[in-house]
Amino acid sequence: MSEAEDFARLMRELKERGGLSYGVLARRLHTSTSTLHRYCSGDALPVEFAVVDRFARACGASAAEAVDLHRAWLLADARRRAGTAAYRPASRPAPEPVPEPSAAAEPEPVPSAAPEPEPTVAAEPTPAVAGKPAVVVGPAAAAGPGARPSWYRRRAAVAAAAGLAAGAVAVALLAVTGPDPGAPSAGPGAGGGAGTRGPSGSASAGLTPPEAGAAPPESATGPATGSAPPSEPGAGSAGASAPSAASPPVPAPGRAPAAPLKAAVRSHVWAAGCGHAYLTERGPGSVPPPPVEADALAWAAAQRAVHAGSQIVEVTLHGTGGGAVVLEGLEVRVGARRTPPAWNVYQMSPGCGGGLTPAAFAVNLDAPRPLARPVAGNDAGGRQPAPAFPMRVSAAEPVVLRVEAATTGCDCDWSLDLRWTSPAGSGTLRVDDGGRPLRTSAAPGRPVYGYALEQGRWAR
Repeated sequence: MSEAEDFARLMRELKERGGLSYGVLARRLHTSTSTLHRYCSGDALPVEFAVVDRFARACGASAAEAVDLHRAWLLADARRRAGTAAYRPASRPAPEPVPEPSAAAEPEPVPSAAPEPEPTVAAEPTPAVAGKPAVVVGPAAAAGPGARPSWYRRRAAVAAAAGLAAGAVAVALLAVTGPDPGAPSAGPGAGGGAGTRGPSGSASAGLTPPEAGAAPPESATGPATGSAPPSEPGAGSAGASAPSAASPPVPAPGRAPAAPLKAAVRSHVWAAGCGHAYLTERGPGSVPPPPVEADALAWAAAQRAVHAGSQIVEVTLHGTGGGAVVLEGLEVRVGARRTPPAWNVYQMSPGCGGGLTPAAFAVNLDAPRPLARPVAGNDAGGRQPAPAFPMRVSAAEPVVLRVEAATTGCDCDWSLDLRWTSPAGSGTLRVDDGGRPLRTSAAPGRPVYGYALEQGRWAR
């Protein structure tokens, strides 16, 4: 087991014992859910120990466990730094020797004004050196075709030596400084450390993306991040900024990951199966008898009726993949508030009751910022615990959320946003009435009608 894998194992043990979800821990650590998941799976290593220290505190680690986690992080970080250093140049390359200038290798001079000749000196030939022609100083030097004056040779030799010396100094400086440790690299020694694979992911508008990008959405809305596939190790320069062949494709801006959930929404749920009221502008003579609860949706649509005073919504959720999904919270969105219409109220039953009051989330639509507050239930005198987040959902373990909204002062359009997270990312699932907002209206002082079975009509 490598140092990074041992560190990830300790983080997983603390997380499982603490009982907190990745989403809750990520908010406490001020990081994305996908990044924290990569830490716990050994795919990435925190750059600073401050993140590890906050993680240990959030999971309730003891002093000894915090010391063990710190030691494991130090070992993994040292291994990562050693892996990064392995891709630096091992030694300083020796500068190449400066070649002696020769007549065959000299560049052609740029045409310019003829230089003034040097003072005339006694023309005495110098002894020829092996591999070199004899050089004659003085006017005799210009006698042969293509011959160069001695001042030109000296100037060309000095320029060539200066250029090679400057190149050798640049190579030596590069060997001493090496690549910038903070620069991105395509090699395995950059960023993630030894044993890590690929970049960490981050949260943006719907799988808290990831830093490398997020997958496109299907039916979910809201921020999400997804983790990116691991990059292939290979030789890369320290300043490389272009994506490698293994980099994931960049998704379109604003796209969120597909929610690994399916939701079945029932927006016409009656209390105890019989107690409910609707508001419609039609008179009692043109309204048909009340339906049973199963036919309430069609009845209300035919009468152009809205929920009067309160509305119960049940959402059945189950996972679509093999893994589990964690539900983190429920937010209420009120899209519009209007004056309640002056319509008639029709009671579906003169009164009913039962021994079961399910636990639910209560919502006061008249509040400036409505919240979904958990409320305990009652089953034949036995108390049912109030629902609480986080909740675990999978294909084999569905979850039913019951929301009871009420208003006494507005005709409200509203919806619910359900925050979720999974190993593939995180996001928000919108709960509404088939793509339209849910609608609940108050009915203060309006006429209330009940159906008289013996008379076969609506009566007050």
